[in-house]
Amino acid sequence: MKVVDFLKHKREILAQHPFELKDWLSPAIRDYWREFQQKAHLHPLLGRVLDLQADQQLLQRQAASQAQAVNSQTALAEKRSVELDGEAAILFAELQARIGEETHIGEWLQVSQSLIDQFAAVTGDHQWIHTNPERAAAESPFKTTIAHGFLTLALLPQLTGSVDEATPEFPSARMVVNFGLEQVRFPYPIKVDSNIRARTKLSRVTPIKGGLELLKEIKIEIEGIRRPGCVIESLTRIYF
Repeated sequence: MKVVDFLKHKREILAQHPFELKDWLSPAIRDYWREFQQKAHLHPLLGRVLDLQADQQLLQRQAASQAQAVNSQTALAEKRSVELDGEAAILFAELQARIGEETHIGEWLQVSQSLIDQFAAVTGDHQWIHTNPERAAAESPFKTTIAHGFLTLALLPQLTGSVDEATPEFPSARMVVNFGLEQVRFPYPIKVDSNIRARTKLSRVTPIKGGLELLKEIKIEIEGIRRPGCVIESLTRIYF
């Protein structure tokens, strides 16, 4: 490989991982690295490569900043273009005042082996870490079976109380729709026979045509465990 090609290759790696090397260096080596960079800038070839790398990173930051500004302006314009009235306007004002608050704490639900097996039968996911207690006890690092991640997600309507027709969360709404998930993480396994419940926090309320869009953060709490079994950012649309 030619020297120029080698330097270009290194430049691409550094551009993709700009902080990786620096973060691993000790303070003494970091000072030496800075000194090396300063001297390298004086070299005709190395200096040009480092200048190109700096220019590329600056352009990337500028492009990201411009894209963020455009997205923010677009979102603001869309928000301003929607005019709410009636029940939608009343609910919007109520929910705006509750942003950042915990709006719901669900009832405890036991995740039994029977529940796990029923989900496996419906989805076809019979992986032994979920459905084979004997093998899980012998081979799994958890020493027992654990719930499917998608089972946890499937339980969200029950855990959050959003399907209780007797006491609907938004009684004045004509229709409430699950619009999707922004982010999903499973920080801790939910072992069989664990008790879990959902804790919901309202993160954002946005006017949309015909109603409102809510962004909620939902944490699935495991009884007796500090870390949550699941953390979800959920989008709900309410129509009037």
